[in-house]
Amino acid sequence: MTALETRKRILEIATEQFARFGVRTFTMEDLARQAGISKKTIYQEFEDKKDLVKAVFSAILEEDQQKLSFILEQGDGVIEHLVKTSQMMRDRLTSINPLVILEVQKFYPEAWKLFESFKDQTIQKDLVNVLELGKQLGYFRPEIDSRVLAKVRLSQITTAFDPKNFADPEYNLLEEQLVILDHFLHGIFTEKGRQAFLVQKDLLNKTN
Repeated sequence: MTALETRKRILEIATEQFARFGVRTFTMEDLARQAGISKKTIYQEFEDKKDLVKAVFSAILEEDQQKLSFILEQGDGVIEHLVKTSQMMRDRLTSINPLVILEVQKFYPEAWKLFESFKDQTIQKDLVNVLELGKQLGYFRPEIDSRVLAKVRLSQITTAFDPKNFADPEYNLLEEQLVILDHFLHGIFTEKGRQAFLVQKDLLNKTN
């Protein structure tokens, strides 16, 4: 196994285990055992656990950025973008233990900074582009301010990750985010956009 293949395998196992059990309980010893390699090999690729967590977050965000870019490049992909982004959010939040979010914020600030940077530089830019294109195509109300609404949507996402929310045993991160997103979209849709969105959602549901 090459060094590149070893690093990829380490990241894949760490990503899966972090998502299931949280970051702090899964040790480097656990990782070495599951990967079938020595701890020394892991430390040849990653300086320490903080470096590993940062690399895992970086890989996840890079994957999401590629997905967002691909969807937007598909011509008149505004409605498809909205539906697939919603699906991407559902898949991501369904697969991750909320404990991970709390742990990374508190104990791995360098990794969390990657998310903050991704949110401000990638998601905001993507949102503005989608909103502007949607206005041009008649899907969104023409009077909306795309930059202001992009900031509003980012604020909605950020608020969901407030540690105080997770103290409530009835708090459901996925459910709340999907409800907020639906409310946000129906506040900016024209009738054309609303109908196109419903049709696209129905098509996606039939293919899944």
